[in-house]
Amino acid sequence: MEVKNANSALLSNYEVFQLLTDLKEQRKEVGKNKHSSGQQNLNTITYETLKYISKTPCRHQSPEIVREFLTAMKSHKLTKAEKLQLLNHRPMTAVEIQLIVEESEERLTEEQMEELLHTVTSILPAEPDAEPKTDPNLDATMDEEDPA
Repeated sequence: MEVKNANSALLSNYEVFQLLTDLKEQRKEVGKNKHSSGQQNLNTITYETLKYISKTPCRHQSPEIVREFLTAMKSHKLTKAEKLQLLNHRPMTAVEIQLIVEESEERLTEEQMEELLHTVTSILPAEPDAEPKTDPNLDATMDEEDPA
């Protein structure tokens, strides 16, 4: 087998998640037939990929959210790969965006960075249980160190 064009299309984690979930459901419907070693390898790869990808933000996305995000990204001067990484990783801080966007210091102003961060956090859903977690021990330590 020969790869003719390796970059003909980029898939988001959401698209891979949906594809593998649908594939898994189809195999359940077909039933348990004798599986070749190749089929067992496919099952293992599918299982491991779904296990990993279900821990990423894509689990909470939908086609509408992805479409809305990509529409909002048109105003930003980013490459397709950068937009895809923003979609897949859902950065929460400017530092995370700087790690994703190549040469962000030269390409984006402070205001553009904040606008990009706002766009990402407002459109892409957060983890349902991703509320800010505070460490009570840290708060107690801070109170002890504060002489006031």
